[in-house]
Amino acid sequence: MTATTLNSSNLEAIRNGMPNICGEDAQIQQITNHNDPVFLPYSNLNLDQISAGFACALHMHQPTVPAGNNGELICNLQYMFEHQGEGDNHNASVFAWCYSRMGEFIPELVANGCNPRIMLDYSGNLLWGLLQMNRHDVLDNLKKITCDEKYYSHVEWLGTMWSHAVIPSTPIPDLKLHIQAWQHYFASIFGPEALRRVKGFSPPEMALPNHPDTLFEYIKALKECGYRWLLVQEHSVERLDGSGLHHDDKYIPNRLVARNSNGETISITALIKTQGSDTKLVAQMQPYHEAKGRGKQQIGDVSVPSCVSQIADGENGGVMMNEFPRDFSPVWYDLKDNGINTTGVVGLNGTEYLEMLEAAGVQPEDYPQCQGVGQHKIWQRVDLNNVTPEVVNQTIQTLSETDHQFHVDGASWTNDLSWVKGYENVLGPMTQLSAAFHQKYDPLVQQDNSVTQQADYQEALLYLLLLETSCFRYWGQGTWTDYAEELYRRGAALMQ
Repeated sequence: MTATTLNSSNLEAIRNGMPNICGEDAQIQQITNHNDPVFLPYSNLNLDQISAGFACALHMHQPTVPAGNNGELICNLQYMFEHQGEGDNHNASVFAWCYSRMGEFIPELVANGCNPRIMLDYSGNLLWGLLQMNRHDVLDNLKKITCDEKYYSHVEWLGTMWSHAVIPSTPIPDLKLHIQAWQHYFASIFGPEALRRVKGFSPPEMALPNHPDTLFEYIKALKECGYRWLLVQEHSVERLDGSGLHHDDKYIPNRLVARNSNGETISITALIKTQGSDTKLVAQMQPYHEAKGRGKQQIGDVSVPSCVSQIADGENGGVMMNEFPRDFSPVWYDLKDNGINTTGVVGLNGTEYLEMLEAAGVQPEDYPQCQGVGQHKIWQRVDLNNVTPEVVNQTIQTLSETDHQFHVDGASWTNDLSWVKGYENVLGPMTQLSAAFHQKYDPLVQQDNSVTQQADYQEALLYLLLLETSCFRYWGQGTWTDYAEELYRRGAALMQ
């Protein structure tokens, strides 16, 4: 079955009055599980004429909050529009424009003979919220650059967690539910063919788990859902001997390896996001300027261009509102012929870069290997020929008690913010709701998979995913943790 033959009536964006986030797993899997090149057929770049590349991604998100009339679920962007006097809510219309504007920038650049590249990461919450608000102007702008073949090589969508859940502190059984829910919802808005081309994954908050079992299950879920690679923050990984990434290795693909507490191993390709999380890097097109100082590198027997990878919030702060639109477009006029008629620096999208390398004979096994940061401390104390959950858990416990720098909370774009400490009043209910959901539905789904198409399952899943949104821990105690408690209360009532 090709992507376009999927019965589109199954993929309406709203089903049972809720976002369509479940129920068509088998069909979604048929769309996503393929190894066909998705960028090479459309790319106009010649690898031999690329000295170095840069890949920029924009991350967009607005949480869903129980703050509408009578406490109904609404998008936080809608709340901002309705409460202009609070905080920075006066920026609501600018935020909405930021969600839409790549649909203006890219067609204009292409019409003027430029060769732009951008990767987009929008949470499922945000896409649902735009639909709730009837912002078809924004969605139509996005559809234009997503569904029109003339923009296929210019715009790459990255998958993510449906409701912006921080992976290290999300219950393991829910990881795949978030990943699949996003795929469902994306296909319902942009169509199966667009989903077929989504091969890279962008984790919320750039958070990477370093607990052996969480990292293993995360990579396993990504691969089962058809993803080929993910974006990884430089300091959230280490070499297998515990050392940091070597300077040049940050600019070529890496192989992220995970071993679980049963001794099984799994791996996936990772592109390394360099430096910090400062939106200025993308707003001022710093990855382009950094790429100008880089050249070719060896992977195995093949000489390949380096690639500087970077991601930033696409809407947050003055730099993204003002400097990004000023600085994004001029770069592409400078690079018009590079990689086509002239040798030089080019913009790339992640999957395009990987497909070009593999077409040139690079084997993914040749990429330098890395693992979750801190894992070397575990594995140097465990006999790798006799790995058991008991031994691994005991090792983690001993390290936690004796090494104040060791933890298995994972790492994210910021080192000074914990997604765990001080949030027991959110994490406790999250864990309880997850357990209740799986206790109720897993046996039913096992007997009959069509249960996932029922309205009660869909609603219960919606509340579970919403409760796991990172925003309820990012903004500190108060209104946001109150929102989480309300979502938990409603979700728990559904499990009765």
